Amino acid sequence: MFDRLEDLVRRYEEITNELTEPSVVNDQNRFRKLMKEQADLQPLVDAYIEYKKCQETVEDSLAMLESESDEEMRDMLKEELSEAKKRTAELEQQMKILLLPKDPNDDKNVIVEIRAGAGGDEAALFAAEIYRMYAHYAEARRWKVEMMESDEIGIGGMKSVTFMVTGQGAYSVMKYESGVHRVQRVPETESGGRIHTSTITVAVMPEAEEVDVQIDDKDIRIDVMRASGNGGQCVNTTDSAVRLTHYPTGIVVYSQTEKSQLQNKAKAFALLRAKLYDIECQKAHDAEAEARRSQIGTGDRSEKIRTYNFPQGRVTDHRINLTLYKLDKIMNGDIQEIIDACIAADQAAKLSSLNEES
Repeated sequence: MFDRLEDLVRRYEEITNELTEPSVVNDQNRFRKLMKEQADLQPLVDAYIEYKKCQETVEDSLAMLESESDEEMRDMLKEELSEAKKRTAELEQQMKILLLPKDPNDDKNVIVEIRAGAGGDEAALFAAEIYRMYAHYAEARRWKVEMMESDEIGIGGMKSVTFMVTGQGAYSVMKYESGVHRVQRVPETESGGRIHTSTITVAVMPEAEEVDVQIDDKDIRIDVMRASGNGGQCVNTTDSAVRLTHYPTGIVVYSQTEKSQLQNKAKAFALLRAKLYDIECQKAHDAEAEARRSQIGTGDRSEKIRTYNFPQGRVTDHRINLTLYKLDKIMNGDIQEIIDACIAADQAAKLSSLNEES
């Protein structure tokens, strides 16, 4: 591990020097690439430098203890030694986590698709609430949320909703939300006061660039039509909605949220690319079945990951056995504690897997 850390420190120093060269400064693409690489290495380099300082403190304290006879001074040295050893252990664990293989999609924006499952109108209402939960969470992180497609019902619910979240590292965080979300509560339409169980599915897909997915023109049918549902005059009276059909996979995507046909077409292609890229990612995960099972963030989309129990005011994440009694706050977007716990469990599983291999 330490040989690799030394190599990374040298690479960091090389990048720092390169960034001062006029030829690099004038080449914006190269400059941005080096800046990103430097930013990625920074936390690891900082941790390693602090680790080496703590190691020096441990060695100095041990050497001084051998020659020091004053008890008060010895007590101070022992306390300093204890703190340095504790911090050294923390930094070693931190560096191991930072050295874990990084998901190549972690820095990407995401496209999130929420669909009502079992439960009829109640599932559609819950789908709309989960959409708002994510929108509030994204807003708190200063991320941008852009609606791509929605199929609303008259009482405020959504049979389906697809939206893009744009923000640094969005996929690294949101990927833990993929799976089946279950709600247990008494619907407003239930006269007998019985608790109903409904489900929705959440799919989190990394945004795919054109270089990630090649779409052949002959594999696509493009249909344009008038938008349906709520909207202004020109939304409903012009052929602005766009539907794409991808023949090889049978995937159909639809976009009508914009007034412009070109904008809807761009959104539809972005969604199609994400779906095709996601299929390739899932195939790669299937090929590494054991590794996939050990990673929380890339689980089976049909897996029940979380239950929202309204009568008891609790939310339970079944993957990590975490239960929180703050359902109101969570439904208002306060999901960071759950995500942090998922990240920690994912990292622990990966570290354990690496230790077993070595």
